[in-house]
Amino acid sequence: MSAVEDREREIMLELVRVTETASLLAARCMGMGDTELVDEAAVDGMRGMLSLVNINGTVVIGEGEKDRAPMLYNGERVGTCLTKDEVDIAVDPVEGTRLVANGLPNAISVIVVAGRQSLMPVPTFYMRKLAVGPQARDYIDINAPTRENLRVVAAAMGKKVKDLTVVILNRPRHEELIREVREAGARIKLIQDGDVSAAISTALPDTGVDLLMGIGGAPEAVLSAAALKCLGGEIQTQMWVRDADDEARAMAAGFERLSQVFCSEDLAKGNNIVFCATGITDGDMLKGVRFHGQRAETDSIVMRARTGTVRRIRTTHDLSKKTLRSFKAGQEMPL
Repeated sequence: MSAVEDREREIMLELVRVTETASLLAARCMGMGDTELVDEAAVDGMRGMLSLVNINGTVVIGEGEKDRAPMLYNGERVGTCLTKDEVDIAVDPVEGTRLVANGLPNAISVIVVAGRQSLMPVPTFYMRKLAVGPQARDYIDINAPTRENLRVVAAAMGKKVKDLTVVILNRPRHEELIREVREAGARIKLIQDGDVSAAISTALPDTGVDLLMGIGGAPEAVLSAAALKCLGGEIQTQMWVRDADDEARAMAAGFERLSQVFCSEDLAKGNNIVFCATGITDGDMLKGVRFHGQRAETDSIVMRARTGTVRRIRTTHDLSKKTLRSFKAGQEMPL
């Protein structure tokens, strides 16, 4: 077994602890209506726990540029940095800060660890997305008409189009897409935020989700691709720009042909990928954090692309004994 494989196996539970910490702290802020409070709590906890993980990592998809993000900024070195092999890190401490702030479902905390230069660094704007599970992965075409994609996915899954459930972000920009899906006869599940969990749900059993369609964040597309690589699903994407400023940024980042299609392998290369997520609020993929007096329960998923292993981890935390690492405080803190 190679050193890389050994490291992946060793850090899987450590990564669960990272997302658990972010989720526990974010969940304490649920329903308070303050997105900044939610994000600040989760970022501090995730960064604090990452400093204890035995990796030599560089954040390639994080909270933004250094001058705008005090922690988990793009380019920040994380981990103990005691190991020789360097890795890429992609994080979203809270995927769905508004969901948590308003007590809505499908908020998760996410981290991806991958081989160096495996994760595509994308500008922080938007992409068109089409995501499906393993049964339909070889049949989709993001440039094909909506009706045609629905038809081929239904055929690949042994369903009728009217039995499909399509997840779409509830945004004005999707009015035409929603009309097309309705005219084709498929069912629609509109979500307010959280298209990473929605994309992943297409490749998991018992979620009731068959496709993700529409325009969402570009960094979230990379996180989704990493997970779908582990699950055998597929995501196809294209850059989507709102205005001349977006187009200039895309060009400056090297995306000169906006019509180019990027699939999972483009966004998250190779098999040296570990994906981990913990639920913050209840969703299709993961249950949210539960507090019971001196106990808390978390629901997590951790996956490896190399082996296709998918582990579900339900954890009970004794809050009378448990502490969480705060990066700002530089010490362990009670929850």
